[in-house]
Amino acid sequence: MTTETLKPMSIFVVDDHPLMREAVVMLIRRLNSKANIVELDRVAAVTPAIQKHGTPELICLDLKLPDTHGVSGVRELKLQYPDVPLVVLSASPALDYEDLSIEAGADAYIQKSAGATEITNALRLFLVDDPDAEAGGVPEKLSKRQKQLLVMLDRGLSNRDIAEELQISEHTVKVHLWRLFRRLNVKSRSQASHLARTKGLL
Repeated sequence: MTTETLKPMSIFVVDDHPLMREAVVMLIRRLNSKANIVELDRVAAVTPAIQKHGTPELICLDLKLPDTHGVSGVRELKLQYPDVPLVVLSASPALDYEDLSIEAGADAYIQKSAGATEITNALRLFLVDDPDAEAGGVPEKLSKRQKQLLVMLDRGLSNRDIAEELQISEHTVKVHLWRLFRRLNVKSRSQASHLARTKGLL
């Protein structure tokens, strides 16, 4: 069993429902007990919080806040803090807002109705160090899982096919792909496959 490496991350949880915010904080604590978590109830509170606590290493954001409409919160925060990973945790169906959130800059979209286990598995990718990751930030330095994904994308496998082959959920596949695209600085499966072929990553 691989030991997960924890680090004292700074995380902002932005949700105007206290019970849901507490539930998200509890899940984060399970994964990373050393995390410094700042709880906020609106997007406008993020900048003052950064001035007080410093720039976070992750923002967990609800879409429906007193000062947001649609994915405006995602767009605003990514415009101001483009290098901070942002995970949307929303009660809205993925069918309605997932693509819009990703296009606005979110790194992942998680439905609150997915349940604690599914949410935990998705957040784990952002809250613990990748045990398979190699040192360095260049595209050639990919984790074993990321290399697997590139091969599967090159084979033309769908998210469902990848999920079945790796025996993980389809949602987890999406989160892995988001991280891979971010690492390669690409926006789509075709761009990732093209880069993998031209850079000899397959």
